[in-house]
Amino acid sequence: MTENGATSSKPQTEGGGELTKELLERQRPEEHKEKHFLSSERVRDIILGVSDGLTVPFALAAGLSGAESTSRIILVAGLAEVVAGSISMGLGGYLAAQSEADHYMRELKREEKEIIDVPDLEAAECGEILAQYGVEAEEAEPVVRALTRNPHHWVRFMMKFELGLEKPEETRAIQSAATIAASYAVGGLFPLLPYMVISSATHAVIASVVVTLAALLLFGYVKAHFTGDDKAPIKSALQTAFVGAMASAAAYGIARLIH
Repeated sequence: MTENGATSSKPQTEGGGELTKELLERQRPEEHKEKHFLSSERVRDIILGVSDGLTVPFALAAGLSGAESTSRIILVAGLAEVVAGSISMGLGGYLAAQSEADHYMRELKREEKEIIDVPDLEAAECGEILAQYGVEAEEAEPVVRALTRNPHHWVRFMMKFELGLEKPEETRAIQSAATIAASYAVGGLFPLLPYMVISSATHAVIASVVVTLAALLLFGYVKAHFTGDDKAPIKSALQTAFVGAMASAAAYGIARLIH
């Protein structure tokens, strides 16, 4: 009790005294640090490029080795494939990203038109979206009113929560093309390294298998880390290596059968 008889609002200790500032600080939970990975598109492009770069030239080299080609022929063919594959993959990434950007702009214009033509219907849809997150109608009403007062934020809200679309970066298409092409080229060099230093294709293909599988295992492990799957990096490494090994074994076996 205070001198005027009012109950003190300050927290009390078991002995009746006021909690010290130091004790309050100790009772607070440790600082919460959120760990979210925010560069998913760039990482997706790198994963796509490197995984294909490691697998396709590896399969090609293994197939040519199965056909008893020389190391020089395999190296030339492999490098040509890396160049062509980098260009093809880069163009594919550019077109995909550009299509996403075009789709976003079409939907953006449609939403901008709808909040003008049918504002009541769009406002009702806002309420329905909020209801999906457990917001009651009376709680959602002021939020909807606030959104409808600002058409720009209203449209952004509808684009994100109704259509699930995020505005892409203006340079996204170019970045995607460059990232995928470069990643493919880097990944594609690993299977070909042994053919650059070993003249015998029979011996080079064995070294290529070792180098490429090691690269696939490392890539799978690192991929798990960057995609937030820290609990299963070994599983990711083994899965990535298994896919590459199956592709190469298939190519090698088909080449041997045809030869």
